[in-house]
Amino acid sequence: MENDILIKVEHLSRRYGNTLAVNRLNFEVKRGEVLGFLGPNGAGKSTTMLMLSGNLAPSSGAITINGIDLLEEPKAAKLALGFLPEQPPLYRELTVDEFLDYCARLNRIDKGKIAAAVDQAKQRCGLTAVSKRLINNLSKGYQQRVGIAQAIIHSPDVVILDEPTVGLDPIQIREIRQLIRDIGTEHSVILSTHILPEVQATCDRVQIIHNGELVLSDTIDGLTQRMQSSSLVVALRQPPALAELGAIAGISAVEPLEGGRLRLSHAPQLNPSERVVERAVAEGWGLYELTPERLSLEDVFVNITTTDTAADTTEEAAA
Repeated sequence: MENDILIKVEHLSRRYGNTLAVNRLNFEVKRGEVLGFLGPNGAGKSTTMLMLSGNLAPSSGAITINGIDLLEEPKAAKLALGFLPEQPPLYRELTVDEFLDYCARLNRIDKGKIAAAVDQAKQRCGLTAVSKRLINNLSKGYQQRVGIAQAIIHSPDVVILDEPTVGLDPIQIREIRQLIRDIGTEHSVILSTHILPEVQATCDRVQIIHNGELVLSDTIDGLTQRMQSSSLVVALRQPPALAELGAIAGISAVEPLEGGRLRLSHAPQLNPSERVVERAVAEGWGLYELTPERLSLEDVFVNITTTDTAADTTEEAAA
């Protein structure tokens, strides 16, 4: 439904001189969705985040926040938006309470509702026990929590988090990921990160941007399907000729590996494992290993971005 779409991006582009950093992006973020936004360095990810948060004007295109045009009505649109940049905008000489009170007033929360808003943000971000402490004396994990608290203090419909777990230890990362999942139950969240396991742990959907263009948009379930095995590694005591293996139905390629093993490539929907086992037994090949290979999210990410890079290089050479 249209009213469930909280962010709508249409033909969004940004130029820096002759450099096209972001090229005609189109996507939507729905209510209650956590969207992972990925991209290698220089892909245009940070530029996109700055445009979505209203901190950078696009060269062309439109951004709608909860039905309000961000360019035409920036103040009204930003009321529905919370933003945590990569470097949290903290006043470290203030206590947590003082800083959040200040943020509540910046977000135009009614004076009589400020105390309740501060208390709710502290509770949601696990800050109640440190509310009287100076921000400068908090650990980095707690400082990130304060940064997230300022982004959600006015209960925005959309929360944008740019690299929220950078520099944290494993325990802090786990706590922040859980906090992001909790936020995602009531708000829509865009999570910009280069930490791939973070996407699998926290997001409902993932988008990959490369060379300023959107090269992948899929659900986590769809991404999992992309990561399914499309090859088998086998070891045979009496291996046949490679051509004989390649002739088994479903196998598209045979590749020798170290240690005498072989990689048998196949289409994801045509797994030939059963046929390989039957043939190995019938022919006495001495099969002692058969392992499906599974792509990681990192493999998918690298395959998509390096394939695009190679294509770009080929096109430039041809030109």
